[in-house]
Amino acid sequence: MESDGKVLLVTRPNDDRQNRALHGLTRSLIANMVEGVTKGYEKRLKIEGIGYSARMDKKAVVLTVGYANAVTVEPPEGVTVELPDATTIVVRGPDKQKVGQFAAEVRHVRPPEPYKGKGIRYEREQVRRKEGKSFASGG
Repeated sequence: MESDGKVLLVTRPNDDRQNRALHGLTRSLIANMVEGVTKGYEKRLKIEGIGYSARMDKKAVVLTVGYANAVTVEPPEGVTVELPDATTIVVRGPDKQKVGQFAAEVRHVRPPEPYKGKGIRYEREQVRRKEGKSFASGG
């Protein structure tokens, strides 16, 4: 790895399989770090379902998604959470992995179900819908 001013050059010692793999990985990780610091990363989640909502409690997100008790999810260090409205969660931060991981943890509380589509989903996520029971005559 060489750095001269504004250009960071990632090189590998030889063309071994392991070195080729780690070369691409290192380059991607550094590129993601640079993009995270300059632009930042953002994941948007939508909450679907009657009575489902989210609210902030200090830094934590409190999700009311059809369970007997509200579920509290604490964001990790360096990740900020905003709630533009009660059904939209915006997760932001400079670390791509932490932002994606926290968004996945929030989604895991109540993933979208295929019959009614209720649950927490990523903003432009397409949920495959299934048909319910069909009552055929016969038997």
